[in-house]
Amino acid sequence: MSLINRVYAGRLRGMVIHTPDGEPFGRVRDVVSGLRPQGHVSRALGLVVELNTKRRIFLPMLRIASIEPGDITLTTGSVSLRTFVPRAGEATILGDIIGTKVHTDDPDSPDLHDRPLEIADVELERTRSRDWIISRVAVFSERPKFGRTPSLSTIPFQHIHGIAPEIHDVSNATVEMIAGFDDLRPADVANILSDLPKQTREQVARELNDQRLADILQELPEDEQTALLESLGIERAADVLEEMDPDDAADLLAELPEPRAEVLLGLMDPEESAPVRRLMSFSPDTVGALMTTEPLILTPQTTVAEALALARDPDLPTSLSSMVFVVRPPTATPTGRYLGCVHLQRLLREPPASLVAGVLDPDLPPLYATDSQETAARYFATYNLVCGPVLDEDKHLLGAVAIDDLLDHLLPEGWREDDWRLEPEPGATTLESVSTTPTAEA
Repeated sequence: MSLINRVYAGRLRGMVIHTPDGEPFGRVRDVVSGLRPQGHVSRALGLVVELNTKRRIFLPMLRIASIEPGDITLTTGSVSLRTFVPRAGEATILGDIIGTKVHTDDPDSPDLHDRPLEIADVELERTRSRDWIISRVAVFSERPKFGRTPSLSTIPFQHIHGIAPEIHDVSNATVEMIAGFDDLRPADVANILSDLPKQTREQVARELNDQRLADILQELPEDEQTALLESLGIERAADVLEEMDPDDAADLLAELPEPRAEVLLGLMDPEESAPVRRLMSFSPDTVGALMTTEPLILTPQTTVAEALALARDPDLPTSLSSMVFVVRPPTATPTGRYLGCVHLQRLLREPPASLVAGVLDPDLPPLYATDSQETAARYFATYNLVCGPVLDEDKHLLGAVAIDDLLDHLLPEGWREDDWRLEPEPGATTLESVSTTPTAEA
């Protein structure tokens, strides 16, 4: 198998996409890109896939396990089947970008300066973080005449000028705002959205992709979460809930009227809704209601090297990557019998070829789903951890609770609406006062 890390978008057209089981899923019809202002990295967000029913859907690039000569393989068979609709700041490479007139200031191609060029194809490159970025563009200065081979030049994308995303009934200010979100953490974007007028906030939310919106929703106050979710329409709301962490989705659904929550759960993929339903069954003041059902779970036969590779997953929250949990099969929660856990620091000190079963911490007790939040707080303080296993009465691993989720519930209600940096007490020394106060020598 020859995995590809660079590919021209034109080569993807018509390629068959397979599920992890090898079943054909659909064919690629286009590539959706998020174009950024000059000087910023522009990414390929996903593929436009045509199903056997002729419906065209959006498939995020993170759902792609590999691109090989001849076909593409998915990481999961669970994808949203909602009809593809382009959003603000997005452009399809085959439909919108190829054929566009541009110009270049590439220092390695001075003969192409000050000349109109036409884009023939766009090269995509996979980064270490699993993102696909636009790296280079193939251009020709004149459209080739019939029967002649075009004379192509490849230009680094940062030296291409003149590409603009098509705007879909959205103001330029909103497009620019959304483009600026790429460099911000979800919590910072949430603070910006909280300060926007209701209508603008809802418009921005509608234009964000599902994964990005899910990350941001998790950082908003509960009343703003529910208001935004209600504004999306029920199918889109279910898609966003599928992208959220199960514990955050459960908290959000718990704030909705029960009939509305049940409808949304029914629209979600069963594999995504099952852990959410399980979390909603626990009392809200227990560890079971706080835990995530998707920690890093391994079998005893896993090597230290494999465990470290999985812990490097950029999509895994920092707190959850600090601990590896070892169980008997099955590894999906609720798992087989829980055997123990290994902290990331311990893994870093062990030979890569050794098995995780040989380095388990036998003295660390677990938490139980019925334990109180205060018990969890004492647990983290006692053992200096940021993540801990949650078991049922039969010693099956149900999930893991992270300290950030615990703090979210222990802090006063509405804490997200205030600035996280509290005002210093009168006379207190701050970094600003240290850096701006003249010294005796000055």
